[in-house]
Amino acid sequence: MEKAEQKILIVDDERFNINILVGILKTRYRTIIAKNGEEALKRAVTSTPPDLILLDIMMPEMDGYEVCKRLKQAEETAHIPVIFITAMGQEENETKGFEVGAVDYITKPVQPEIVRARVKTHLELINARKQLQNQNLILEQKVHERTRELRDSRQEIIHRLVSAAEHKDPETGSHIKRMSHYSALLARAYGFNEKECEAVLLAASMHDIGKIGIPDYILLKKGRLDLEEWEIMKTHSSIGAKILSKSKSKLIREGQVIAVSHHEKWDGSGYPQKLKGEAIPITGRIAALADVFDALTTKRPYKEPWPVNRAADEIKAGSGSHFEPRLVEIFINILPDLLKIKERFPEET
Repeated sequence: MEKAEQKILIVDDERFNINILVGILKTRYRTIIAKNGEEALKRAVTSTPPDLILLDIMMPEMDGYEVCKRLKQAEETAHIPVIFITAMGQEENETKGFEVGAVDYITKPVQPEIVRARVKTHLELINARKQLQNQNLILEQKVHERTRELRDSRQEIIHRLVSAAEHKDPETGSHIKRMSHYSALLARAYGFNEKECEAVLLAASMHDIGKIGIPDYILLKKGRLDLEEWEIMKTHSSIGAKILSKSKSKLIREGQVIAVSHHEKWDGSGYPQKLKGEAIPITGRIAALADVFDALTTKRPYKEPWPVNRAADEIKAGSGSHFEPRLVEIFINILPDLLKIKERFPEET
Protein backbone atom coordinates (compact mmCIF):
# COMPACT_ATOMS: atom_id res chain seq x y z
CA MET A 1 0.00 0.00 0.00
CA GLU A 2 1.14 3.56 -0.58
CA LYS A 3 2.00 5.89 2.26
CA ALA A 4 -1.19 7.94 1.91
CA GLU A 5 -3.30 4.82 2.31
CA GLN A 6 -1.82 3.82 5.68
CA LYS A 7 -2.75 6.07 8.57
CA ILE A 8 -1.43 5.74 12.11
CA LEU A 9 -2.94 7.50 15.11
CA ILE A 10 -0.38 8.36 17.80
CA VAL A 11 -1.86 9.04 21.25
CA ASP A 12 0.30 10.53 24.03
CA ASP A 13 -0.06 13.43 26.46
CA GLU A 14 3.63 14.32 26.12
CA ARG A 15 4.57 16.28 22.99
CA PHE A 16 8.15 15.02 23.19
CA ASN A 17 7.01 11.40 22.90
CA ILE A 18 4.71 12.24 20.01
CA ASN A 19 7.52 13.97 18.13
CA ILE A 20 9.78 10.93 18.50
CA LEU A 21 7.16 8.53 17.10
CA VAL A 22 6.17 10.88 14.29
CA GLY A 23 9.83 11.24 13.34
CA ILE A 24 10.25 7.45 13.20
CA LEU A 25 7.14 6.82 11.08
CA LYS A 26 6.41 9.92 8.98
CA THR A 27 8.55 8.90 6.00
CA ARG A 28 6.58 5.67 5.52
CA TYR A 29 3.11 6.38 6.87
CA ARG A 30 0.61 9.15 7.32
CA THR A 31 0.55 10.09 11.00
CA ILE A 32 -2.13 11.88 12.99
CA ILE A 33 -1.95 12.71 16.68
CA ALA A 34 -4.13 12.98 19.77
CA LYS A 35 -3.02 14.38 23.14
CA ASN A 36 -5.60 12.67 25.35
CA GLY A 37 -8.13 9.87 25.46
CA GLU A 38 -11.20 11.84 24.43
CA GLU A 39 -9.40 13.32 21.43
CA ALA A 40 -8.17 9.85 20.47
CA LEU A 41 -11.71 8.42 20.48
CA LYS A 42 -12.93 11.26 18.25
CA ARG A 43 -10.05 10.91 15.76
CA ALA A 44 -10.60 7.16 15.52
CA VAL A 45 -14.19 7.67 14.34
CA THR A 46 -13.88 9.37 10.94
CA SER A 47 -14.73 8.59 7.34
CA THR A 48 -11.12 7.38 6.97
CA PRO A 49 -10.25 5.80 10.33
CA PRO A 50 -6.65 4.99 11.24
CA ASP A 51 -5.23 1.64 10.21
CA LEU A 52 -3.37 1.29 13.50
CA ILE A 53 -3.17 3.13 16.86
CA LEU A 54 -0.06 3.66 18.98
CA LEU A 55 -1.44 4.36 22.45
CA ASP A 56 0.29 5.59 25.61
CA ILE A 57 -0.97 4.01 28.82
CA MET A 58 -0.20 6.64 31.47
CA MET A 59 -2.37 9.65 30.60
CA PRO A 60 -4.45 11.94 32.85
CA GLU A 61 -8.25 11.69 33.11
CA MET A 62 -8.55 8.67 30.80
CA ASP A 63 -5.66 6.19 30.69
CA GLY A 64 -4.74 4.01 27.73
CA TYR A 65 -6.52 0.95 29.09
CA GLU A 66 -9.85 2.79 29.19
CA VAL A 67 -9.29 4.26 25.72
CA CYS A 68 -8.54 0.81 24.29
CA LYS A 69 -11.54 -0.71 26.04
CA ARG A 70 -13.88 1.89 24.54
CA LEU A 71 -12.36 1.48 21.10
CA LYS A 72 -12.99 -2.26 21.21
CA GLN A 73 -16.55 -1.83 22.45
CA ALA A 74 -17.51 0.42 19.51
CA GLU A 75 -18.41 -1.43 16.31
CA GLU A 76 -16.83 1.20 14.04
CA THR A 77 -13.42 1.06 15.81
CA ALA A 78 -13.27 -2.49 17.18
CA HIS A 79 -11.27 -3.70 14.18
CA ILE A 80 -8.42 -1.16 14.57
CA PRO A 81 -5.32 -2.80 16.15
CA VAL A 82 -3.87 -1.03 19.17
CA ILE A 83 -0.22 -1.15 20.23
CA PHE A 84 0.56 0.18 23.69
CA ILE A 85 3.58 2.47 24.09
CA THR A 86 4.65 2.56 27.73
CA ALA A 87 7.53 2.67 30.14
CA MET A 88 5.74 0.07 32.21
CA GLY A 89 7.07 -3.40 31.57
CA GLN A 90 5.64 -5.51 34.37
CA GLU A 91 3.97 -8.71 33.27
CA GLU A 92 0.64 -7.88 34.96
CA ASN A 93 0.38 -4.62 33.01
CA GLU A 94 0.97 -6.42 29.72
CA THR A 95 -1.70 -8.97 30.64
CA LYS A 96 -4.21 -6.22 31.39
CA GLY A 97 -3.41 -4.57 28.05
CA PHE A 98 -4.12 -7.75 26.11
CA GLU A 99 -7.31 -8.29 28.11
CA VAL A 100 -8.72 -4.93 26.98
CA GLY A 101 -7.86 -5.66 23.35
CA ALA A 102 -4.31 -4.53 22.55
CA VAL A 103 -2.31 -6.56 20.02
CA ASP A 104 1.22 -5.63 21.11
CA TYR A 105 3.48 -3.64 23.46
CA ILE A 106 6.44 -1.36 22.76
CA THR A 107 8.34 -0.10 25.80
CA LYS A 108 9.92 3.31 26.30
CA PRO A 109 12.44 4.53 25.47
CA VAL A 110 11.41 3.36 22.03
CA GLN A 111 13.88 1.98 19.51
CA PRO A 112 13.20 3.15 15.92
CA GLU A 113 13.90 -0.29 14.41
CA ILE A 114 11.54 -2.00 16.84
CA VAL A 115 8.77 0.56 16.28
CA ARG A 116 9.02 0.26 12.51
CA ALA A 117 9.19 -3.54 12.64
CA ARG A 118 6.15 -3.88 14.96
CA VAL A 119 4.11 -1.37 12.96
CA LYS A 120 5.02 -3.05 9.66
CA THR A 121 4.11 -6.51 11.02
CA HIS A 122 0.66 -5.48 12.21
CA LEU A 123 -0.12 -3.49 9.06
CA GLU A 124 0.82 -6.52 6.98
CA LEU A 125 -1.53 -8.62 9.09
CA ILE A 126 -4.27 -6.07 8.42
CA ASN A 127 -3.58 -6.18 4.68
CA ALA A 128 -3.56 -9.98 4.68
CA ARG A 129 -6.89 -10.03 6.54
CA LYS A 130 -8.42 -7.54 4.08
CA GLN A 131 -7.17 -9.58 1.11
CA LEU A 132 -8.68 -12.72 2.62
CA GLN A 133 -11.99 -10.91 3.18
CA ASN A 134 -11.94 -9.65 -0.40
CA GLN A 135 -11.22 -13.14 -1.68
CA ASN A 136 -14.08 -14.49 0.41
CA LEU A 137 -16.40 -11.83 -0.98
CA ILE A 138 -15.33 -12.69 -4.52
CA LEU A 139 -15.87 -16.39 -3.81
CA GLU A 140 -19.29 -15.71 -2.28
CA GLN A 141 -20.23 -13.66 -5.33
CA LYS A 142 -19.14 -16.46 -7.66
CA VAL A 143 -21.10 -19.00 -5.63
CA HIS A 144 -24.13 -16.68 -5.70
CA GLU A 145 -23.84 -16.24 -9.48
CA ARG A 146 -23.42 -19.97 -10.03
CA THR A 147 -26.38 -20.73 -7.77
CA ARG A 148 -28.48 -18.23 -9.69
CA GLU A 149 -27.41 -19.77 -13.00
CA LEU A 150 -28.36 -23.23 -11.76
CA ARG A 151 -31.70 -21.94 -10.46
CA ASP A 152 -32.44 -20.17 -13.73
CA SER A 153 -31.44 -23.26 -15.68
CA ARG A 154 -33.66 -25.44 -13.50
CA GLN A 155 -36.59 -23.08 -13.97
CA GLU A 156 -36.07 -23.02 -17.73
CA ILE A 157 -36.04 -26.82 -17.91
CA ILE A 158 -39.29 -26.99 -15.95
CA HIS A 159 -40.94 -24.30 -18.05
CA ARG A 160 -39.92 -26.06 -21.24
CA LEU A 161 -41.26 -29.32 -19.88
CA VAL A 162 -44.55 -27.72 -18.91
CA SER A 163 -44.80 -25.92 -22.26
CA ALA A 164 -45.30 -29.31 -23.90
CA ALA A 165 -48.70 -29.50 -22.22
CA GLU A 166 -49.49 -25.92 -23.20
CA HIS A 167 -49.38 -26.89 -26.88
CA LYS A 168 -52.27 -29.25 -26.28
CA ASP A 169 -54.36 -26.94 -24.11
CA PRO A 170 -54.33 -23.20 -24.89
CA GLU A 171 -55.70 -22.36 -21.42
CA THR A 172 -52.91 -24.27 -19.67
CA GLY A 173 -50.31 -21.48 -19.80
CA SER A 174 -52.11 -18.82 -17.77
CA HIS A 175 -53.72 -21.48 -15.56
CA ILE A 176 -50.28 -22.82 -14.63
CA LYS A 177 -49.01 -19.35 -13.71
CA ARG A 178 -52.00 -18.53 -11.54
CA MET A 179 -52.27 -21.93 -9.93
CA SER A 180 -48.54 -22.19 -9.10
CA HIS A 181 -48.50 -18.69 -7.58
CA TYR A 182 -51.68 -19.46 -5.63
CA SER A 183 -49.94 -22.58 -4.31
CA ALA A 184 -46.81 -20.69 -3.25
CA LEU A 185 -48.89 -18.06 -1.46
CA LEU A 186 -50.93 -20.70 0.37
CA ALA A 187 -47.72 -22.53 1.31
CA ARG A 188 -46.21 -19.35 2.77
CA ALA A 189 -49.33 -18.72 4.86
CA TYR A 190 -49.27 -22.38 5.94
CA GLY A 191 -45.76 -21.88 7.38
CA PHE A 192 -43.38 -22.82 4.58
CA ASN A 193 -40.10 -20.87 4.45
CA GLU A 194 -39.08 -18.87 1.37
CA LYS A 195 -36.95 -21.65 -0.11
CA GLU A 196 -39.80 -24.14 0.30
CA CYS A 197 -42.27 -21.67 -1.24
CA GLU A 198 -40.04 -21.26 -4.27
CA ALA A 199 -39.96 -25.04 -4.65
CA VAL A 200 -43.76 -25.18 -4.42
CA LEU A 201 -44.03 -22.45 -7.07
CA LEU A 202 -41.99 -24.48 -9.53
CA ALA A 203 -43.25 -27.93 -8.59
CA ALA A 204 -46.91 -26.90 -8.75
CA SER A 205 -46.41 -25.75 -12.33
CA MET A 206 -45.96 -29.44 -13.22
CA HIS A 207 -49.27 -30.56 -11.71
CA ASP A 208 -51.02 -31.17 -15.04
CA ILE A 209 -48.04 -32.33 -17.10
CA GLY A 210 -49.81 -35.68 -17.48
CA LYS A 211 -52.44 -34.07 -19.74
CA ILE A 212 -49.93 -34.46 -22.55
CA GLY A 213 -51.03 -38.10 -22.57
CA ILE A 214 -54.76 -37.36 -22.83
CA PRO A 215 -56.32 -37.56 -26.32
CA ASP A 216 -57.20 -34.21 -27.87
CA TYR A 217 -60.83 -35.16 -28.42
CA ILE A 218 -61.20 -35.39 -24.65
CA LEU A 219 -58.87 -32.59 -23.61
CA LEU A 220 -60.37 -30.05 -25.99
CA LYS A 221 -63.97 -31.22 -25.90
CA LYS A 222 -66.56 -28.46 -25.83
CA GLY A 223 -68.92 -29.44 -23.06
CA ARG A 224 -68.86 -31.91 -20.23
CA LEU A 225 -67.15 -35.29 -20.51
CA ASP A 226 -69.17 -38.48 -20.40
CA LEU A 227 -68.33 -41.17 -17.84
CA GLU A 228 -65.89 -43.05 -20.07
CA GLU A 229 -64.12 -39.85 -21.13
CA TRP A 230 -63.89 -38.70 -17.53
CA GLU A 231 -62.21 -41.94 -16.50
CA ILE A 232 -59.62 -41.37 -19.22
CA MET A 233 -59.14 -37.75 -18.14
CA LYS A 234 -58.51 -38.85 -14.55
CA THR A 235 -55.49 -40.83 -15.68
CA HIS A 236 -53.55 -37.60 -16.24
CA SER A 237 -52.50 -37.68 -12.57
CA SER A 238 -50.86 -41.08 -12.92
CA ILE A 239 -49.41 -40.17 -16.32
CA GLY A 240 -47.85 -37.04 -14.86
CA ALA A 241 -46.37 -38.99 -11.96
CA LYS A 242 -44.87 -41.48 -14.40
CA ILE A 243 -43.35 -38.73 -16.56
CA LEU A 244 -41.71 -37.20 -13.50
CA SER A 245 -40.71 -40.46 -11.81
CA LYS A 246 -37.20 -41.69 -10.98
CA SER A 247 -35.67 -38.22 -11.10
CA LYS A 248 -32.59 -37.37 -9.04
CA SER A 249 -33.85 -33.81 -8.75
CA LYS A 250 -35.62 -33.05 -5.48
CA LEU A 251 -37.72 -30.45 -7.27
CA ILE A 252 -38.86 -32.87 -9.98
CA ARG A 253 -39.71 -35.43 -7.29
CA GLU A 254 -41.84 -32.79 -5.57
CA GLY A 255 -43.50 -32.12 -8.89
CA GLN A 256 -44.27 -35.83 -9.12
CA VAL A 257 -45.89 -35.74 -5.67
CA ILE A 258 -48.11 -32.82 -6.65
CA ALA A 259 -48.95 -34.33 -10.05
CA VAL A 260 -50.22 -37.57 -8.52
CA SER A 261 -51.94 -36.11 -5.44
CA HIS A 262 -53.57 -32.83 -6.44
CA HIS A 263 -56.90 -34.55 -7.13
CA GLU A 264 -57.01 -36.41 -3.81
CA LYS A 265 -59.69 -35.24 -1.35
CA TRP A 266 -59.56 -34.79 2.40
CA ASP A 267 -62.37 -37.32 2.94
CA GLY A 268 -60.72 -40.00 0.76
CA SER A 269 -63.07 -39.71 -2.20
CA GLY A 270 -60.48 -38.33 -4.63
CA TYR A 271 -58.21 -40.04 -7.13
CA PRO A 272 -56.05 -41.87 -8.14
CA GLN A 273 -55.13 -43.43 -4.77
CA LYS A 274 -58.12 -42.36 -2.64
CA LEU A 275 -55.80 -41.00 0.05
CA LYS A 276 -57.47 -39.47 3.09
CA GLY A 277 -56.59 -36.60 5.45
CA GLU A 278 -52.94 -36.12 6.28
CA ALA A 279 -52.03 -39.17 4.21
CA ILE A 280 -52.29 -36.73 1.30
CA PRO A 281 -48.97 -34.86 0.98
CA ILE A 282 -49.31 -31.27 2.14
CA THR A 283 -48.13 -29.94 -1.23
CA GLY A 284 -50.84 -32.00 -2.90
CA ARG A 285 -53.46 -30.58 -0.53
CA ILE A 286 -52.29 -27.04 -1.29
CA ALA A 287 -52.24 -27.63 -5.03
CA ALA A 288 -55.72 -29.15 -4.91
CA LEU A 289 -57.25 -26.02 -3.43
CA ALA A 290 -55.31 -23.70 -5.73
CA ASP A 291 -56.30 -25.76 -8.78
CA VAL A 292 -60.01 -25.81 -7.90
CA PHE A 293 -60.12 -22.09 -7.14
CA ASP A 294 -58.61 -21.27 -10.51
CA ALA A 295 -60.90 -23.71 -12.32
CA LEU A 296 -63.98 -22.19 -10.70
CA THR A 297 -63.05 -18.57 -11.43
CA THR A 298 -61.99 -19.00 -15.06
CA LYS A 299 -63.81 -19.93 -18.22
CA ARG A 300 -63.61 -23.55 -19.29
CA PRO A 301 -65.04 -25.32 -22.38
CA TYR A 302 -67.89 -26.61 -20.23
CA LYS A 303 -68.59 -23.54 -18.04
CA GLU A 304 -68.44 -19.78 -17.64
CA PRO A 305 -66.27 -18.31 -14.87
CA TRP A 306 -67.86 -18.12 -11.45
CA PRO A 307 -67.85 -14.88 -9.43
CA VAL A 308 -65.17 -14.89 -6.76
CA ASN A 309 -67.72 -14.86 -3.92
CA ARG A 310 -69.49 -17.92 -5.29
CA ALA A 311 -66.14 -19.72 -5.77
CA ALA A 312 -65.08 -18.84 -2.22
CA ASP A 313 -68.35 -20.20 -0.87
CA GLU A 314 -67.78 -23.42 -2.80
CA ILE A 315 -64.29 -23.74 -1.29
CA LYS A 316 -65.70 -23.18 2.19
CA ALA A 317 -68.40 -25.77 1.54
CA GLY A 318 -65.64 -28.26 0.70
CA SER A 319 -63.88 -27.81 4.05
CA GLY A 320 -63.46 -31.22 5.67
CA SER A 321 -64.63 -33.09 2.58
CA HIS A 322 -62.64 -31.91 -0.43
CA PHE A 323 -60.11 -29.71 1.37
CA GLU A 324 -58.14 -29.66 4.61
CA PRO A 325 -60.06 -27.34 6.99
CA ARG A 326 -56.94 -25.42 8.02
CA LEU A 327 -56.15 -24.69 4.38
CA VAL A 328 -59.65 -23.38 3.79
CA GLU A 329 -59.25 -20.97 6.70
CA ILE A 330 -55.93 -19.79 5.26
CA PHE A 331 -57.51 -19.43 1.84
CA ILE A 332 -60.23 -17.12 3.19
CA ASN A 333 -57.70 -15.03 5.11
CA ILE A 334 -55.42 -14.45 2.11
CA LEU A 335 -58.12 -14.23 -0.58
CA PRO A 336 -57.31 -10.54 -1.32
CA ASP A 337 -53.70 -11.51 -2.08
CA LEU A 338 -54.85 -14.40 -4.27
CA LEU A 339 -56.98 -12.00 -6.28
CA LYS A 340 -53.92 -9.85 -6.93
CA ILE A 341 -52.32 -12.89 -8.56
CA LYS A 342 -55.47 -13.43 -10.60
CA GLU A 343 -55.21 -9.85 -11.90
CA ARG A 344 -51.50 -10.27 -12.59
CA PHE A 345 -52.07 -13.31 -14.81
CA PRO A 346 -55.36 -12.74 -16.68
CA GLU A 347 -57.03 -15.36 -18.81
CA GLU A 348 -55.68 -15.75 -22.32
CA THR A 349 -57.94 -14.65 -25.13
